Amino acid sequence: MRPTTFIVGTGRSGSSALSRILNAHPEILSLNEMLAALTPVALPEGEVPGTEFWAILSGPNGIFDLMIRSDAALPEFLYPRKPGRHSAENGIPALCLMTLPPLTADPDAALDALEPIVTEWPTRPVGEHYAALFDHLTARFGGEVVVERSGYSVSWIPRLREVFPECRFVHLFRDGPDCAMSMSRHPGYRMIYHLRLMVEILGLDSITELDADQVAKLPPELAGLFADPFDRRLLMDDDVPPANFGRLWSEIVTEGVESLRGLPPERVMTLTYEDLIATPERELARLAEFAGAAADPSWIAHGAANLDASRRGAALRLPPKELTALREACAPGEAALARG
Repeated sequence: MRPTTFIVGTGRSGSSALSRILNAHPEILSLNEMLAALTPVALPEGEVPGTEFWAILSGPNGIFDLMIRSDAALPEFLYPRKPGRHSAENGIPALCLMTLPPLTADPDAALDALEPIVTEWPTRPVGEHYAALFDHLTARFGGEVVVERSGYSVSWIPRLREVFPECRFVHLFRDGPDCAMSMSRHPGYRMIYHLRLMVEILGLDSITELDADQVAKLPPELAGLFADPFDRRLLMDDDVPPANFGRLWSEIVTEGVESLRGLPPERVMTLTYEDLIATPERELARLAEFAGAAADPSWIAHGAANLDASRRGAALRLPPKELTALREACAPGEAALARG
């Protein structure tokens, strides 16, 4: 497999801007939110035929389509739904939702071109399918190395280590209180928060255990999120204290640190949003070289000019009591980062 790097982290850490910057590098194939779009079927166990791998790439993401139908679409959804061929009503192919649009103005045609190729692939481990997919995409769109970046991605690290035994990881994170504040305003993270709350209330191990009987046991304001479409106000208008998102941040960061432990240092790089903003030239050069690409000066200058420092310090605008509670909620995550 060609050099492959996964940027993993909590999300809401400047990662979308980073994907756009990486996409401008001539030696990098930047795969924006590929794993996020293909979840939960992205990395099956065992060997799969090409037809099954095609179904992974082209099948819709049910939760994301539901959010679009409910007027709660994420800003990361880039598929041109008007006049795109597909819609949330008939199902948007997962690879078209966020990954292909940065690579081409016609994601539908790019997906069409993939179908006769992928469906003829033999039965083999899913990692070999991805290696072939990456070769095809680099041949079509350019690049020598692959960098995939998805928000809220740390839970996939153990499986990624199995499927891509030689891959590299960039752990991207941001100041806990600021990141938690950004999460609190984002429909995707509010959905994540509510789904995790459902699991906690019902005493389940995973959201995959939710079925109709379990949903019926939930309070109406949570059960209502399973309506099609659901009332967007149930997701965005309930008053969730920022500290609750601070605890979510701590849990995600701690999981990421633990999942990366034991990897050799040449396969793990840490990158903070604050360093990226403060010294973009240094950090972008470091990132390119880690991924196996040249630290091209013109690309670095372009990237530095496209970073927005205005969102720093958002948590400081909270009332003192709320800020104190938020900092306390983020303390376990910050301790995990300090331990490495």
